[in-house]
Amino acid sequence: MTSNDTKRLRIAIQKSGRLSDESQGLFKKCGMKINLADRRLIAHVANMPIDLMLVRSSDIPGLVMDGVCDLGIVGDNTLEEHALERQLTGENSKYEKISSLNFGACRLSIALPEEVEYEGIQSLDGLRLATTYPRLLNRFASANNIKFEFCKLNGSVEVAPRVGLADGICDLVSTGTTLEANGLKEVEVIYQSKAALIKGEGPLNAVKQQTLDTLLPRIKGVLKARESKYIMLHAPKDRLNEVVALMPGSETPTVLPLAERDDRVAIHMVSTETFFWETMEELKNLGCNSILVMPIEKMMG
Repeated sequence: MTSNDTKRLRIAIQKSGRLSDESQGLFKKCGMKINLADRRLIAHVANMPIDLMLVRSSDIPGLVMDGVCDLGIVGDNTLEEHALERQLTGENSKYEKISSLNFGACRLSIALPEEVEYEGIQSLDGLRLATTYPRLLNRFASANNIKFEFCKLNGSVEVAPRVGLADGICDLVSTGTTLEANGLKEVEVIYQSKAALIKGEGPLNAVKQQTLDTLLPRIKGVLKARESKYIMLHAPKDRLNEVVALMPGSETPTVLPLAERDDRVAIHMVSTETFFWETMEELKNLGCNSILVMPIEKMMG
């Protein structure tokens, strides 16, 4: 099955949940004017030949692999679990990961009741674990030569030990507060996940490829901007090399003269690494002042 419209790029995103707002926010920062309406499956982009299909996260890999949608944004965990399931059933499981996205970070972890003494992976052998991700859990078990009993649940996995359904759980963890609230402790991380932009196998037609070629640099620009800061400061001219060494950046900094000052310069640069308070304090100790660290909304080139 393939997408019917040969001119409009169709992208599947989560209708509601942890990736929904981030996905929509990413596209809006890319300049897409999205016409969202409650209870609608498809949202049209007014200023680009793009349609967004708003669906459950678990449906996205299949929609892309089967060609119903051209692209999708989905968590690595959901994508990998679905691909493993399709491989077992003989269905098409091929896709191309176009880009990792810097949101939706979480980890798939095994957690046990706090009172259980844990002495390493072999302590898990023979336990009954509740999970929404049996394929990923089974792969972990095989790689570590241990065996589990599985109890598959699609929601409220964390309550399973408390009601006697399982000895522990294997579930997504972001902050760990849900585990703590249910008397559980994280003992093993079996998979790290972020959101990913994926594409079905095979080439797009020329019209859709042109749209994708326009969209991808914008996405990369937004992602790069999120990871970067624009820094401006005044620095002693004779300590310029020391100052620049403290500020890792993507390009050579811009150095400008200051009016009526021969001993100081203005420095402008983009830093692609975390800029800490300690770095600002070191710059001040070198004689810098007027230090400004500002977020960047968009970047290109």
